[in-house]
Amino acid sequence: MKRKRLTQLLPCLLPLRKAQRLFFYQLAMRWDRHLYASTRDMHQLPARIFRHKSLLRRKLGESDPMLQINKVANLTIASNNLSGVIIKPQEVFSFWHLVGTVSYRNGYCDGMLLSDGEVSAGVGGGLCQLGNLLFWMFLHTPLEIVERYRHSFDPFPDSGRVIPFGTGATLVQGWKDLKVKNTSNQRMQLLVWLDDRYIHGEIRADDYPIHSYHIMEREHRFVKKTDGIYRQNRIYRQVIDRRTGNMITEEHLFDNDSLIKYSIDTSLLDNQLNH
Repeated sequence: MKRKRLTQLLPCLLPLRKAQRLFFYQLAMRWDRHLYASTRDMHQLPARIFRHKSLLRRKLGESDPMLQINKVANLTIASNNLSGVIIKPQEVFSFWHLVGTVSYRNGYCDGMLLSDGEVSAGVGGGLCQLGNLLFWMFLHTPLEIVERYRHSFDPFPDSGRVIPFGTGATLVQGWKDLKVKNTSNQRMQLLVWLDDRYIHGEIRADDYPIHSYHIMEREHRFVKKTDGIYRQNRIYRQVIDRRTGNMITEEHLFDNDSLIKYSIDTSLLDNQLNH
């Protein structure tokens, strides 16, 4: 039987634990020798490197629709705090450094949170959609991934999926951040905004880099293990010469192996890999 955490036994300690974790995380960032991007400029840099958009409201299982509405409010606040940031050469973008503290006092409300694959309501819920958008865009740039955490659970079946499974990023204040470093010789700029249907994102630069990128998945499957059914795939990136359109190399980025929290047709199982 899995041992319960102290905050599960004594929930009254949870706010104190969160504050403690946030304090030490921020302290560690002061001593990690990274130069964090903080300059913001809403005047667009000339070269658009990549753009993407994500649907704001989806039907996610039996979740409360109000959590979707509140999620949009939370995304609006967070997006306003980081949109326009200029990532200068050798600077590091940090999601939490720019977004700041998520609290009721700062205007956030209860949105959808996922803990151990289970849905709950909590302040700032829904910001992982912004993390997913950012990480997908970062993969299409020369920015170097410094810190990123994948989702260990797949809570809902696909609904209009347009990008490969497992190419998002989970975010937990004071614990799990999304960081990228600009190792190029030109400035990069991040723009994020919302309209009635979508959250939009763009990455721009002083000039177009010599490479473009294409992300793909391989070996997508559902595998039955002793504790449940897992969704797996492998994510690759093709590096393409922007001038000729020829592929220069292909990189294996990472693998996904996530426990699903929904039912699937048994015909989808990869019986060759059950274990």
